[in-house]
This record gives sequence, C-alpha cells and structure tokens, in this order.
Amino acid sequence: MTLSICIAQLNFTVGDLRGNAQKIIDAAHVAHAGGAVLLLTPELALCGYAAEDLFLRPAFLSACDDAVKRIAEATAGLKDLVIVLGHPQRASGAGAFATCFNAASVLRAGQIEQTYAKRELPNYEVFDERRYFRPGAAPCVFEVAGLRVGLLICEDAWHTAPARDVAAAGAQLIAVINASPFHGGKSSAREQTMRARVQETGLPLVYAHLVGGQDEVVFEGRSFALDADGIVVARAPAFEEKLVFAQVEKAQAAIKIKADIAPLPGLLPDLWHALVLGVRDYISKNGFPSVVLGLSGGMDSALVLALAVDALGKDRVRTVMMPSPYTADISWIDARDMAGRLGVSYEEIDIRPAFEAFKASLVPQFAGMAEDTTEENLQARIRGTLLMALSNKFASIVLTTGNKSELATGYCTLYGDMAGGFAPIKDVPKTQVFALARWRNDNDPFGTGANPIPERIITRPPSAELRPNQTDQDSLPPYEVLDAIIARYMENDEAIESIIAAGFERADVERVTRLIKINEYKRRQAPVGIRVTRRSFGKDWRYPITNQFRA
Repeated sequence: MTLSICIAQLNFTVGDLRGNAQKIIDAAHVAHAGGAVLLLTPELALCGYAAEDLFLRPAFLSACDDAVKRIAEATAGLKDLVIVLGHPQRASGAGAFATCFNAASVLRAGQIEQTYAKRELPNYEVFDERRYFRPGAAPCVFEVAGLRVGLLICEDAWHTAPARDVAAAGAQLIAVINASPFHGGKSSAREQTMRARVQETGLPLVYAHLVGGQDEVVFEGRSFALDADGIVVARAPAFEEKLVFAQVEKAQAAIKIKADIAPLPGLLPDLWHALVLGVRDYISKNGFPSVVLGLSGGMDSALVLALAVDALGKDRVRTVMMPSPYTADISWIDARDMAGRLGVSYEEIDIRPAFEAFKASLVPQFAGMAEDTTEENLQARIRGTLLMALSNKFASIVLTTGNKSELATGYCTLYGDMAGGFAPIKDVPKTQVFALARWRNDNDPFGTGANPIPERIITRPPSAELRPNQTDQDSLPPYEVLDAIIARYMENDEAIESIIAAGFERADVERVTRLIKINEYKRRQAPVGIRVTRRSFGKDWRYPITNQFRA
C-alpha cells in the first residue's frame, strides 16, 4: 500500500486568522488534488507562532475557534483527506494565565475528530509557553488510509515519554508539527534529536516545520522525514514556502518514505538567508513600503545594505551618507561606489553645520571643558535625528546597522546609531559580519548583483569616525578575542575564571564582561532585531538593569 502525505511548510502571520485560514484551505485543496491523504500544518499554524499575550485575550481565542470551524467546513468536501491543524484551544476554568492549550486537531470530512494538547511546554531561550498554555496529558494516535499516526507537537519530540507513549498506543508513524526558531546549527541538531526518537521507538518520523520571520525570530522550514533506521529520506528546502509531498509505502510491518532531499548548505548561507527572510517579513508583514539607512562607508552599514536589497529589492531601499568633520574621503568614495553597484537611492546630507550649531549652543554649559565622547555622540545623534525625519516624512522604517559585538559592549550611541525601527545584524558578531560580507561577495543568491561590497570596506580597519584617526580597536580588544569572550560568557554562560583558564587575558575578560553588565540599560532601548545565535540580546537575555552583583 502506498499513500501520500503533504507537509504544508508555509509562512503565516501572527493574528491574521482569515489570511492564515485561507492559506491552509488552499493548501488542503492542492494536497487533495495531488493525491495526499494527510496534510500536516505547522505548530499553531492558524494563529502564527508566537502570538504571545494575544493568548490571554478571550476575543482572540474565540476568533481562533471560529477559524478552526471555517477550515473544517471549507474542507469538508475533500474526500479521504485528513488535516492536522495547529491552533490554540481554550482551556476551561482558566485564571489570569495559562488560558489555553497549544493544540492540534485532526479534521476529517468537515469534523473535528480529536484534539491533542502539547504535553511538554518549553520555558527557555525564546520560549515562554508556560505563561500561556496548560500541558496536555494523553497521547494522540489516529488512522489515515490504514496507517496509524502518532501526533506530537514540537517540544514533545525533544523528550522521550511522548514518543514512547504514541508507540505504545499502536502508532506506526510519528508526525511532529513544529515552530522551532532558527539559529546557526539548529537544523542539524534538530534532525539528530529526532533520530534519537526514531531509535527509541523503531518508528519512522515526519517533521513538518514552519517557515518565516516573526519579530526577532526566524523559522527556516527545512521539514524532513526519517526512516525507521533514522536515515534522512526527505528534506524540504529552507527559507521558502513549500508543499512537500512524501510517498509512504506500507509493506507488512515495514514503512518506507520517499521524497526529495534538499542539501544542508552550511552556516554562512544559512545565516544570510535567515537574515534576508527576517528583514523581508518584518518589513512586509508590518506594512512598511520601504527602508532607509545611514550608509557610512563602513562594514556594518555595507552588510545591512546588501541584506536589505536582497530582501526587498533596490527600489525599496534608500541610503543616506551623512559626513562629519572626521569622515575620511575613502568613506564617501566607498559609500557612493556600493550604492551604485546595487542601484539604490543615494543622498548626502552634511552634518557639519548642525554639529557646529549644537556645539555653539552648548558653549556656556561646556565652558572650560575638553571635548570627549559627548561631542562624538552628538554627531551620532544628529544622524539619528535626520534618519528619523526621513522615516516620518516618507513612512520608511529606519534600519539600524549595529552588530552584536557593539551591542554587547555598549559601543553604540543611544538616540544616535541605535535610533531606528529594526536591527538586522544585532545578533551577528563582528567577526561574522566580515565572513558574511566575503560570502556575499562570492555569491549572488537573489540575483541582485554580484560583488556588492567594495573590497576596501572589508579590509580597512573599522572606525566610527567620530574623532581624528579613530579605530574600533582603540576602545575594544581585537574582534577575534572580543567575540570569543562574548560567546563564552553571554551565549554559553561560562564563568569568568573558566574563560581565563581557556587562555584569554584576565584584563580582556574582566573588561568585556564588565562592559556587558553596565550596558544593559542601552540594550533595553535598542530596536528589535533578528536572532541567529542560540542566545541573543532580547527574549533570550533577561538581566536586571539595576544590578550590583559582580562575579
């Protein structure tokens, strides 16, 4: 016996219940026309992941209930197609919190045959599910075309018991529906973890995954299937919507799955596509017609420009060069060069008159005091004000260009280069900024132009150009050292003494960790940006601003 399963690897928008429902209905019709007997949608496909405190709103849950009924009615005529629909389900007797279940319903012939509630609720990294959901208790196994399918939702499959329980209940195939945020290396780890479930149960597994950007997180798709030996027998492409048809052959006790297998391309292309998708979805789902960014002739703004053009196209990107008295001629030349290579709008606004006017206004207050970081920050804040003025006038959103290394150490200016609406590379350390720039110059994944970043931007010493002859390394350790310390301390929670024991200079470690601690107040005011590491400054990182603890 051979049957077809369709995985709906789709991009949903949080709260767009009508649009999401229609996308699921359309997928069901395509799946049915293609001969599928089972359609798997991702976790919480109906409402989008994650709807956060919308789950605490009774009106939202009622609207979700209505949308489930609409999907059931609209697909009632699709004979022999079973739909697994991810959605929230109201929990009776709920108090102020934990108002619902993270659920999936089995729809057949227009009826809700059964509903499964997610058992394991993650409460780490970006996850906060215990705030909203109650855990389920019972396993779910349903039959489709003579095949018994055990249903799990995301975190369930990262634990032994739920998979063991559906196997004990007679499942012949495990179906896992997911919304598991991307970070570098997550795809391989995900497949390895699912392989452990297969080895424990002896059952093949199909994994349906969400794709798309939602605020700071990105879901890469890359749905897959494993046979009973744990071998990958199907894998969808990443970072794109796809209806994946997998053929399941049942011969006596053996079940074989066959579909196309997309490759795993590697870290840098994954990071690039994640960042592009994150920018595209944030801008488009929030209805911004275009973006504007300050183009300095430096590495960070160059990378953000290349990302923006790949995400949105050149006609939706506006760049502004804002020279100060300390801007080097090569910065002008390289900024113009890059804007020309990508064909984007390019303008120049000299900030020197405004800078002199600010300094003149402050002469009485600053009398007898030498210039310092105050005057440096004035330049950054003038630029931020100009960009926000353009944003207001033209309804464009400002893309900030700061990286993770700067955000960690506070090497950024509140209301200056931090002013804006979205921060594409806020979770990208500086060493990876350079690696991504070189990768993008060697590759043109979206056909927007090869070699977009002038070589001198990549090779010249990074500088904020806010005082004469300034370079970043005047104030920070070499980026290779800085980023390694940040990764160990901030991402991996290593102790200071452990980092020193690994070979780093005590002075560097103590300096960097101190900077991380004292700049929490800045990070709380930074715009949202894309998470691409296992721990980003955002939902992953929750430290008090007022904090006297020192290790």
